[in-house]
Amino acid sequence: MEPGNQTRVTEFILMGLSEEAKMQPLLFGLFLFMYLTTFIGNLLIILAIITDSHLHTPMYLFLSNLSFVDICFTSTTVPKMLLNIKTQSHIITYEGCLSQMYFFMFFGQLDNFLLTVMSYDRFVAICHPLHYTVIMSPKLCGLLLLASWLLSALDSLLHDLMILRLSFCTELKIPHFFCELNQVVHLACSDTFLNDVVIYFVIGLLGVIPLTGIFLSYSKIISSILKMSSTEGKFKAFSTCGSHLSVVFLFYGTFVGVYLSSAATQNPMESAIASVMYTVVTPMLNPFIYSLRNKDIKQALKKMIS
Repeated sequence: MEPGNQTRVTEFILMGLSEEAKMQPLLFGLFLFMYLTTFIGNLLIILAIITDSHLHTPMYLFLSNLSFVDICFTSTTVPKMLLNIKTQSHIITYEGCLSQMYFFMFFGQLDNFLLTVMSYDRFVAICHPLHYTVIMSPKLCGLLLLASWLLSALDSLLHDLMILRLSFCTELKIPHFFCELNQVVHLACSDTFLNDVVIYFVIGLLGVIPLTGIFLSYSKIISSILKMSSTEGKFKAFSTCGSHLSVVFLFYGTFVGVYLSSAATQNPMESAIASVMYTVVTPMLNPFIYSLRNKDIKQALKKMIS
């Protein structure tokens, strides 16, 4: 594309999940319900942990951070989608698109790191119970959280800066309900090779390494549990890890499933529909998984409500 045919981009068009008019009220009601459920459910988890002094431990410190991140993660995409449906406008400004991409990647990556940190916490609790309070000191917990937030912020900033170097032409329709990084990159009419390299490199570095850490932690946890002689001890250990393991499978399973299906179908709109699983459904289900499988959380919620 010749430089003369390029203009400065001021806005993009979000195509959403469906262009059919009769589907818009249904989508609005469904996503509003899921967003409110996510917000209230995760907020209750945070309040229960704050108000109950028995839950002021590393495990629940990380869980409260995860609940806060899930609220923010959903809030980066769903409110804009609801606004677009309500106003019948599909426009998002260039600056708004960059901001949405930044915070979506930031909170998504933070979710990834927090799940890894929580798996390490469970590894220490089960494999080294006598040294748990010494190893998981307030200083280490603070450093782990700080590192997670900083790495997530730098990762998101890198991708946004890479987008700023791209030139966009006339085709500015994003076949998604939010500014998804790959979709925006593919709209550029300038060379995107460097962007693709950075995207795959970062996914490999900040995606595979944390997931490997989770697998290593749980391999040692399972090995340690199987060596226990007491059946009651095994059950207690498995129940301690059950909630976190369910969330890990849900988060990574939906994420990987979406990208494998989108690679197989090559249909951007189908990919957008499938991405609802990890962007909206997973953050909505997390508080239910933790509250239903964790008696400490259930007791704290009952105590807070009563």
